[in-house]
Amino acid sequence: MAEGTLCASTLEAMGQARELADQIGVYVYGVLLGTAVESLSQELIAYGADLVLVGEDPALGQYQPGTYTQALACLVEQYRPEILLLPATALGNDLASRLAQRLNTGLISHCVKLDLDMSERLLLGTFPVLGGEMYHTAACPEARPQMATLEPGYFRAPYEDAYRSGDIQQVDLNLGEAGGKLAWLDLEAGIDLPVVPLSRARVVVSAGRGLQDAEGFALAGQLAEALGGVVAGSRGAYDEGWIEEEQIVGIGGHEIAPDLYVACGVSGDVYHYFGLQDAKFVVAINPDANAPIMKLANMAVVADAKQVIPALVEALAE
Repeated sequence: MAEGTLCASTLEAMGQARELADQIGVYVYGVLLGTAVESLSQELIAYGADLVLVGEDPALGQYQPGTYTQALACLVEQYRPEILLLPATALGNDLASRLAQRLNTGLISHCVKLDLDMSERLLLGTFPVLGGEMYHTAACPEARPQMATLEPGYFRAPYEDAYRSGDIQQVDLNLGEAGGKLAWLDLEAGIDLPVVPLSRARVVVSAGRGLQDAEGFALAGQLAEALGGVVAGSRGAYDEGWIEEEQIVGIGGHEIAPDLYVACGVSGDVYHYFGLQDAKFVVAINPDANAPIMKLANMAVVADAKQVIPALVEALAE
């Protein structure tokens, strides 16, 4: 949760919980911890929760590792979940590792894919190793709950169903002496925030050889800035020296799942498609109507991207 709203990473975790629960025939419990968080319960139900457990306490006003670990451990001991999912954010990973140690169970962290072994009701979590060059799949067959953290941007958020019904339950948390030792300070208003990693970007503008030159590639950067997104590209753009290796989308690069993917001058071969297949909405701008990317796109614009992008940037500025 951030500033009184549900984070995208939370909704992605809820979507996976719903899919897994439907496969093994169990309920999904969502958890809201903090102060004055009950107002978000109905939204969590709309995204897939059957029951929302609301724990409100002044001690939960800011994230304190010991306090939050105690609160979740109390709920796990009371409700005995089979699987427990958290987003792989900085706070989510910190809390998950502490909770797994507290519960004496295993944790599969930074998962980019989840599956189930139905024969033993085992959660299978796949995560990158060696800088993303390889992927491993792990399970926790001996202990419960089976825990995993989900890498943001790799899972689709579920569709919101405003007519969906569920239950909301206030819970008493035995926080005891689990006081916080962290002192939260206000961030300075002018602080420079880090650039969003490609794997977590909600908007991606991708450049291909069809932009022809560095001047054309610069236009992709202007469009990304206007949309509040980041710049990526195809293997061809990398070969031209326009992007770094960590900006490549596709085999040998990143697999991403942004809300919006704008392909500018990208042909869209199978190697590139592998990296963008989970994008929610794809816009392709290419003068070749028969380019593979045009068949994959939700919106295909048959035109020279170098002519279209300036008009888009101008329109977005108005």
